[in-house]
Amino acid sequence: MRKVLIVGAGQSGLQLALSLLDHDYDVTVMSARTPDEIRAGKVMSTQCMFNTALQHERDHELNLWEAETVRVEGLGLSVAAPDGSRALDWVAKLDAYAQSVDQRVKMAGWLELFEERGGKLVIHGVTTADLNSLATLYDLVVVAAGKGELVQLFDRDPELSPYTKPQRALSVAYVHGLAPRPEHPDYSAVRFNIIPGVGELFIIPGYTLTGNCEILFFEGIPGGPLDCFSDRPSAQDHLDRMLGLIKQYLPWEYARCGEVELTDDRATLAGGYTPVVRRPAGELPSGGNVLGMADVVVANDPITGQGSNNASKCAASYLESILARGDQPFDRAWMQAAFDDYWTYAQHVTTWTNAMLQPPPPHVLEILGAAGQKPAVARRFANGFEDPSDFQHWFLDPEKAATYLATV
Repeated sequence: MRKVLIVGAGQSGLQLALSLLDHDYDVTVMSARTPDEIRAGKVMSTQCMFNTALQHERDHELNLWEAETVRVEGLGLSVAAPDGSRALDWVAKLDAYAQSVDQRVKMAGWLELFEERGGKLVIHGVTTADLNSLATLYDLVVVAAGKGELVQLFDRDPELSPYTKPQRALSVAYVHGLAPRPEHPDYSAVRFNIIPGVGELFIIPGYTLTGNCEILFFEGIPGGPLDCFSDRPSAQDHLDRMLGLIKQYLPWEYARCGEVELTDDRATLAGGYTPVVRRPAGELPSGGNVLGMADVVVANDPITGQGSNNASKCAASYLESILARGDQPFDRAWMQAAFDDYWTYAQHVTTWTNAMLQPPPPHVLEILGAAGQKPAVARRFANGFEDPSDFQHWFLDPEKAATYLATV
């Protein structure tokens, strides 16, 4: 039985660990926190997982909260005009529903499930020195912790990493009491609000420790008016500040906020990180190699909502690569090949995400405007969040965009 060590207890690491157990691997997960500590901590992310990622969870019976979690059945886009009105506003249905489960709920539950299914859980923070001695005990070591000292084992790929600093200042609040959008009161949708020159507000239906909720998520252009959370306000002050910004820039969304309150006193988050692609094989001081996965090696800005989806798809891709390796060694060449297989998909997410961080070129403005008149265009854009590889065929290139729009 091949032995695998996975460092990190997020979407990618735990999904890979639990799926490897299904194939009779001896799997150890090292987590810095217990399930109870995760549940008692602050929110860690936003997330909205689309159908392919959700199916990976169903395939391994990991969809423990699917029945009670609100279904995200659409995606809507609004663009703010200078006078506070909407220059553009439309919504489109998804071909298959999406869902968002607070990682405090999911990761705590998955850690417990991992132990129930026979996995070995070690609660301990891991340093490079720790990993250097542990690596000899396993056939494969996977680093799935996207923050901290271990990330330094993986070299930045400058050709694939155009940014050297964060492109957005991020602020999040999980809330109850948000009224439905009047345009679609009978179903839930992610609302994508663009404030030109200022940033974006996403509103994501989700599920948290206290049941179904909404996630308010600002992406602010650095140095702009949405970049105002570096003083780390208290949870209530954080929410009040967000509501004030919504009132100022997005009054149609503020109209929904009359009964809004935090889901709990740990339901806010602020920060930012630099989008980066790193090389997948990290070298330990001893000369041994470890494999990086998900946002250790491909970290995109969350403006396109692909973080958890990438993590799930990376775990599924790495599972296939591990199973195909059989009894052969997990050497550096194999690690690069496993990443290359994942990158055939992830490259499209990175290209699209990096493009969305820039001011929209004329052909993109034309597409978004056409989506307000042509449901087929709106639907294709909305469903691109499920399969971002589609954007290369019509959205990212001006000539392809013109050809597509001519057909509709």
